[in-house]
Amino acid sequence: MRFLHTADWQIGMKAAHAGQAAAQVREERLASARRVVEAAREASAEFIVVAGDTFEDNGVERVLIQRVADILASFGGPVYIIPGNHDPFVPGSVWEHPAWKAAANVHVLVSEEPVEVPGGLLFPCPLREVHADRDPTAWVRVAGQTGIKIGLAHGSVEGIVLEEPDYPIPRDAAERAGLDYVALGHWHSTGTYPDGDGAVRLAYSGTHEQTKFGERDSGNALVVDISGPGAPPDVRPVRVGRLNWLIEEAELREAGDLVRLRSQVEAIPEPAATLVEVRLRGVLSADDEPELRHLEDILAARFLLGRLDASALVPSPADDVWLASLPAGVIRLAAERLRDMAQSAGPKAIPAPEVISRALLELYALSKEAAR
Repeated sequence: MRFLHTADWQIGMKAAHAGQAAAQVREERLASARRVVEAAREASAEFIVVAGDTFEDNGVERVLIQRVADILASFGGPVYIIPGNHDPFVPGSVWEHPAWKAAANVHVLVSEEPVEVPGGLLFPCPLREVHADRDPTAWVRVAGQTGIKIGLAHGSVEGIVLEEPDYPIPRDAAERAGLDYVALGHWHSTGTYPDGDGAVRLAYSGTHEQTKFGERDSGNALVVDISGPGAPPDVRPVRVGRLNWLIEEAELREAGDLVRLRSQVEAIPEPAATLVEVRLRGVLSADDEPELRHLEDILAARFLLGRLDASALVPSPADDVWLASLPAGVIRLAAERLRDMAQSAGPKAIPAPEVISRALLELYALSKEAAR
């Protein structure tokens, strides 16, 4: 048996966090869905399983439902989908759209009963609620069944830190239920869970296209080969995502640090497909202020999305170059007072030293803007 495991497409997400790049981020999720289907073809997969959260929610535009159904139908072979917690099977859900009945090879599984697939049986665990503290795989029993046995579920494997249980799935769910493999959805990072013998029988494919900054190892699908009942699965990740979400963090300690950082940013490959957030901390010298503006311009001009977070960056209160550049009078007197406050303030002072130093930087920026 060979199949492709994917999940968490979340088609219809607004991507407001991507700002002006939101529309392209949304469109790329559909393009990546097409790459999933192409990856299944290239791997000669016999079928595809989609482990929930195909859509962001049940209120997505109807045309998106049709587009996704058409993409999955283009595979030609069988495709098996379960509703997840974002798109649970409820009255009025996306799963009632007529596109699913029209796509003869695409099967939306809404009942907890085994389904015949090439080479064996599939045990679907569809969701009907957004949140629940029950194990969706608890119903699975394979006694008396023959062939390779696959579970398809959506939830959180035990050990993932959560504020409250969210469809908890035991780490030994495959062994307990007698399944050869459990294809999971819900978490956006690719993750595998070897059993005591080192065989991977439980895995998250992760989302097919990274959704935000900070996600680890997203943008994959999994090609799974199982030679027979009880055989250890061979699980191989395949890259299908295109967008790169990068976080560049730097601490400025001395003159020249910002120039080196700019060179690193300029060397980032594929800027048109990259969303990058530069986070700065430390002390900015007055001479480096133009370099900071240059970096900001590069981020805005070259990348799909470029952001600069300088909120933790402060000018050195001891750097009198800042003060000399300010116009004489009230503005410079205010800056001198801020400098003196920062130099004498203790760590628990109100306002805090970093707030005072930040005020100096803002005062300098405002004076430069007024002088233009």
